[in-house]
Amino acid sequence: MTVESTAARKTTRRSSGTKRTASASTSTTKKATAATASEPELVQLLTPEGERVQHPDYDIDLSAEELRGLYRDMVLTRRFDAEATALQRQGELGLWASLLGQEAAQIGSGRALRDDDYVFPTYREHGVAWCRGVDPTNLLGMFRGVNNGGWDPSTNNFHLYTIVLGSQTLHATGYAMGIAKDGADSAVLAYFGDGASSQGDVNESFVFSSVYNAPVVFFCQNNQWAISEPTEKQTRVPLYQRARGFGFPGIRVDGNDVLACLAVTRSALERARRGEGPTLIEAFTYRMAAHTTSDDPTRYRRDAEREEWEAKDPILRLKAYLENEGHADAAFFEELEAESEALGKSVREVVRAMPVPDHMAMFDNVYADGHALVDEERAQYAAYQASFEGGEAE
Repeated sequence: MTVESTAARKTTRRSSGTKRTASASTSTTKKATAATASEPELVQLLTPEGERVQHPDYDIDLSAEELRGLYRDMVLTRRFDAEATALQRQGELGLWASLLGQEAAQIGSGRALRDDDYVFPTYREHGVAWCRGVDPTNLLGMFRGVNNGGWDPSTNNFHLYTIVLGSQTLHATGYAMGIAKDGADSAVLAYFGDGASSQGDVNESFVFSSVYNAPVVFFCQNNQWAISEPTEKQTRVPLYQRARGFGFPGIRVDGNDVLACLAVTRSALERARRGEGPTLIEAFTYRMAAHTTSDDPTRYRRDAEREEWEAKDPILRLKAYLENEGHADAAFFEELEAESEALGKSVREVVRAMPVPDHMAMFDNVYADGHALVDEERAQYAAYQASFEGGEAE
């Protein structure tokens, strides 16, 4: 499997001269014109063709080594994600939420963090976990059902994955309020998706963070689809503009541009550390794969839409820039390919060797001092398990 096996290699686009019926054409044109007129600008430092551009408010100066590092992060994250998807299809994982297409948003924002900053993820931030030094196989252990996360959040300043939509934004806000009271010079980064932006928890966290001037950055990965619901079913205005109603700034960034994501997130985190309060970042990106491996995106979105976004692939655009500027040679890409394959092999071996946990262990740490109801449930479950011993289940 090559590092670009899931990336686009075509840039075909729909012809602008396609004919429609008169009524349909007029209606569509009006809608398109209105959408174009209202479509907000987004921060971009690297075009889909791999050309470097400048922005008056957000810019970044990286060395060739740092650029290669960002490319390596994205390639290895995609390789890990592809292996996880394959393992789920082979029955090794119960479920998997792919980040395919969102590598730039996660690596760019993840590399903007300082060691003392704290992250509250959802369940798809595999790239951010990579940036924080979390062992990737710990993520798979959770989706395999053999652990509850497998890492100590305080070691990496990376909280455990949150399956409940939007609840982590309240946790992030409370944590940020706490470190502000402690006088710590650090910030908090909270991730959520466009679908979760409709949750009450997210909006409540906006209220508290604004009123208490909490040093938190809200990073919304707008991947266009909340499972099968498009963004227009979530909001009538661009998501980043919601911040204005709560009294803090919002910014939309090209979520497939790793340089822009890095620059914008770094600026927002620095603002938070200066005591200037929260920021909402909307990373405008696209989920190339299914919502999770239990989802079938072909039932609700067109192939043409995916093809359009494949031309904006975050890995291909940075590779084009590295090659055009002479920042990476063939040897670099070959070595990275080998490293990518080694990562995939290692992940497979580790996952398949994970021991099956003791079924009774799930009752051990529910309460610190024990609980009568848990004891009763433990006894009932033990009896249920014993009923299978020495014979087949009825």
